[in-house]
Amino acid sequence: MRMEDLPQDPHKLYEDVMAMLLGTLFVALGVTFYTHSVLLTGSTAGMALLINYIIGGGFGVWFFAINLPFYYLAIKRMGWSFTLRTFAAIGLVSLFSELTQGWVQFAEVPSLYAALMGGALIGIGMLMLFRHRTSLGGINILALYLQEKHDLRAGYVQLGIDGLILLVALTQLPLDRVGYSVLGALTLNLIIALNHKPGRYIGVS
Repeated sequence: MRMEDLPQDPHKLYEDVMAMLLGTLFVALGVTFYTHSVLLTGSTAGMALLINYIIGGGFGVWFFAINLPFYYLAIKRMGWSFTLRTFAAIGLVSLFSELTQGWVQFAEVPSLYAALMGGALIGIGMLMLFRHRTSLGGINILALYLQEKHDLRAGYVQLGIDGLILLVALTQLPLDRVGYSVLGALTLNLIIALNHKPGRYIGVS
């Protein structure tokens, strides 16, 4: 039996809400690991972290602002439902990332652990959001669009773009920070690439 022939089981509203809350909390905790260790991730989150390290202002503020121009593509290509979910998720990550810094205090976290655990938390959170037709905006919207329209793996598309962001970071951060960030980005994107394959997950929202 082909995957498309299987009966679909639409997500219930409470399932979508739970996935959005838990997914954004996972991402916010991963960002907290990165902020504590001065590491980067990719996509618009990486841009927000880099700007925050350079001029301050807080990750949440920059993350929300950088994503604003990408909503046009989301509306045009992915529809209003996806766009509204994404807007809500971005708002929650922006809020939770600021609140988590007060909720969770790290005395000392090894950089390698922060990179791997932070990347894993962000990747798992994004995977939860993807499976409920939600993204974290920016490059995620572009990656999901290319997967749906051209069958390109979202994780691999994002991995390439993330590499460019990390190259720019070489001009602003110490080499070891960028190296650990690369490990975190690989962890994050491998989680998505291995688990977010077209046809593997049939739940719909």
